[in-house]
Amino acid sequence: MTGDFIPKALPFFANFAAGAIAGVSEILTFYPLDVVKTRMQLSTEKSQGFVGTFKNIVKEEGAGRLYRGLVPPLLLEAPKRAVKFAANDFWGEIYLDLAGEKKMNQQLSILTGCSAGATFVIVYQNLCPRLQDKNSTYAGPIDVVKQIIKKEGILGMYNGMESTFWRHLWWNGGYFGCIFQVRAMLPEAKTQQATLFNNFVSGAVGGCVGTMLNTPSVVKSRIQSAPRIHEVSPKYNWTYPSLVLIAREEGIGALYKGFIPKVLRLAPGGGVLLLVVEFTLGIFRQALGPPYI
Repeated sequence: MTGDFIPKALPFFANFAAGAIAGVSEILTFYPLDVVKTRMQLSTEKSQGFVGTFKNIVKEEGAGRLYRGLVPPLLLEAPKRAVKFAANDFWGEIYLDLAGEKKMNQQLSILTGCSAGATFVIVYQNLCPRLQDKNSTYAGPIDVVKQIIKKEGILGMYNGMESTFWRHLWWNGGYFGCIFQVRAMLPEAKTQQATLFNNFVSGAVGGCVGTMLNTPSVVKSRIQSAPRIHEVSPKYNWTYPSLVLIAREEGIGALYKGFIPKVLRLAPGGGVLLLVVEFTLGIFRQALGPPYI
């Protein structure tokens, strides 16, 4: 084969399966950090910091609390991550055709990532912040659904969708855009181990940059956890007005509550995601053979 040979894109099911496996792997590894992050974001008091919040949860509520709310994201993680990577592959092909390009470039990778993030917003909604809240009285995910529908109606399940949209759009744009750029900067991988290392580093940098871009989405947790009272406008409703309100009442620093546990999860988590995805796709390529290799 010549140096210009470009392997055929893998079928949808391969990208979907790889994303699902990677998603479950990532969340099982890093979920406690997400609990600490959400708890810090929901607090309107002076921040105790990452270590202080972590210690208080374990001391006052037990280590098991760090896994409270795990079931909803675990059930959703497979389709969520699967949709993300499958959508990224889908939009990548669409934009390459529209641009008349054969290979991805920086601009298209960012646009593709943003589109992938917007595609799966509806998959991941607001069960987790309600279960992770210290004052939560819900018995579990099913109880959350029942209580939301009973008190707020079916549309209550979609509180915070607008803020979720912006969070995923910015994170995925930064994530996939950085993956492309960092891969181009790293030395060419000569071995399987080097390939895995490059994938982890690219994904970790992408996860870090994506987190820095969408960290002010602290408002998402506030919107989803705020009680809904009939005919009373909630304090936190739309993303950008709520960001202004939080900054005015609590200071700019409040917008970055939970940043440390968030970046500690999503930076290496982004690396794990990409590493597992690419490793799984490699297995599919070997199994399917030419022209996918």
